[in-house]
Amino acid sequence: MTEMDRNTRNMASELNISPETAWILLNRGIESKQQAQKFLSPDLRDWNDPYQMKGMEPAVQRIEKAVEDQQNILVFGDYDVDGVLSVVMLMKALSSIGGCVEYFIPDRLKDGYGLKVKHLKMIQNRSIDLVISVDCGIKAVDFTETAKEYGVDVIITDHHLPGPAIPDAVAVLNPALNSSLYPDKKLAGVGVVFKLIQALLEKRNLHSMLSHYLKLVSIGTVADVVPLRGENRIFVKFGLEGLKKASNKGLKQLLSVCDVVGRDVTTGDVGFRIAPRLNAAGRMGQADLSVSLFQAQDAAVSRKIAVQLNKLNSRRQKIETQIFDQAMKKIEKTNLNKKYKFLILGSQEWHRGVIGIVASRLKDLYYRPVVLFSFQNGRAFGSGRSIRDFSLIDCIQNSSRYCISYGGHPLAVGCEIDHKKYDEFRRSMNHYADSNIDEACLRRRIKIDVKIDFTRITSSFLSEMAQLKPHGKGNPRPVFLSKNVSVVSRPRVLKGKHSKFMVKQGGRVFQALGWGRKDWAGCFEKGDWADIVYSLHINQYLGESRLNLVLHDIKPAQKEQQ
Repeated sequence: MTEMDRNTRNMASELNISPETAWILLNRGIESKQQAQKFLSPDLRDWNDPYQMKGMEPAVQRIEKAVEDQQNILVFGDYDVDGVLSVVMLMKALSSIGGCVEYFIPDRLKDGYGLKVKHLKMIQNRSIDLVISVDCGIKAVDFTETAKEYGVDVIITDHHLPGPAIPDAVAVLNPALNSSLYPDKKLAGVGVVFKLIQALLEKRNLHSMLSHYLKLVSIGTVADVVPLRGENRIFVKFGLEGLKKASNKGLKQLLSVCDVVGRDVTTGDVGFRIAPRLNAAGRMGQADLSVSLFQAQDAAVSRKIAVQLNKLNSRRQKIETQIFDQAMKKIEKTNLNKKYKFLILGSQEWHRGVIGIVASRLKDLYYRPVVLFSFQNGRAFGSGRSIRDFSLIDCIQNSSRYCISYGGHPLAVGCEIDHKKYDEFRRSMNHYADSNIDEACLRRRIKIDVKIDFTRITSSFLSEMAQLKPHGKGNPRPVFLSKNVSVVSRPRVLKGKHSKFMVKQGGRVFQALGWGRKDWAGCFEKGDWADIVYSLHINQYLGESRLNLVLHDIKPAQKEQQ
């Protein structure tokens, strides 16, 4: 018996769970009974003391002074979901304790990302005394220094990696800094803002108000694709539960247009329905629209905004499809995916606000890092996405001499360069990729959690699987292998791109779905035997629940079942 087998048996016995569930927990790095209990049954009392975050004490003191003296506070945010919801949350919290607060979100297409010295004119015109950044600012060294000269104090709240220097602000709240001793270093921007709100409200014994913020924290955390472990897991689990009883008029209307009212909201709903609609406003240069949604006090007004966001998202999808098709043609025409480990393309026709989504789709399709550029007025604005084994931020830092500005993290970056330097930049990035990406890293791998027979998929096992939610980065949906299953219905093609058929093993029959894999329908016939790799998905339709096996891979079985 291996050490892993012994640990599995011990954990299964200690927690009274199936060996399969114990194996999955061990695969997630959860090795003790105490760790497993906290993971399976998160508790709001397990979140961290906000004052463990470096800079929290001076940040709270400065905000308290601003509130007491009725100074003007400006919340400066980013235009993505994480940034917009951070703005909404901090505005609400500061207003609730008597602060004089307003906000500013730069126009993605005109201003670009983050705090810039040019924004100080606007800040002066508004007679602002204190600027609090959310989801941005960790590289705003020049802005912070110049703000001092204008008599404006700055508090930075961010979660991105810093540049060579840290802004000399009143306080910098960022768990990602090397100097930070905060236990959870992978918070999203909304998570950092929530810790600041927690410190402010607990100081006034307003603990009961904190749970109301978790709904937005959960959306921002899932949308920003940070690991759903530790505090993030607590935020998302309780936040998603709270979405079932949302009271904010705008949030209710948003959930309505996303068709997720009256049922459990999942991380998939957030990632594919809720977040894209909020993101669409920022991508199309109208981030203020998303803020207005949550501030609307009238149901008719909030409904109108939600519908408008829905239309913007539809428009964004059409533009995205056009760019994706154009980029694919460029790649396929000259076999770029076979020549390069890193795909870098650009066009003056491509919408600057949408290229990041297209880069993500191309990254998934060709399984290699991708940066797409939009060329405008002599500048090249880039947005990139990467595979798990290659740090995009390290790559772009190596080529930072070509950048006017850049930022991000290992899996996603944004940058701006002089169009004249585009070819040099591309060569530099490709040279770094050639030296740092092994060919094996470009082969898509499926990590299987455990081999299982259909007879083990019982109601009690499904209850255990439900305890593993919420799923996302750092806690992916478990992946199973079942060997020698029988295909018991003729595979069909759905909507011209998916496959669907019934499979059977040990007397148990389930529906198998191959999303985006219509080719599988032509590879198998009724009566064939197959080995399948899949995840379990429970769909709710017309009040009924149905378990589906969503396939990751399928191959002919080596031998028929005896």
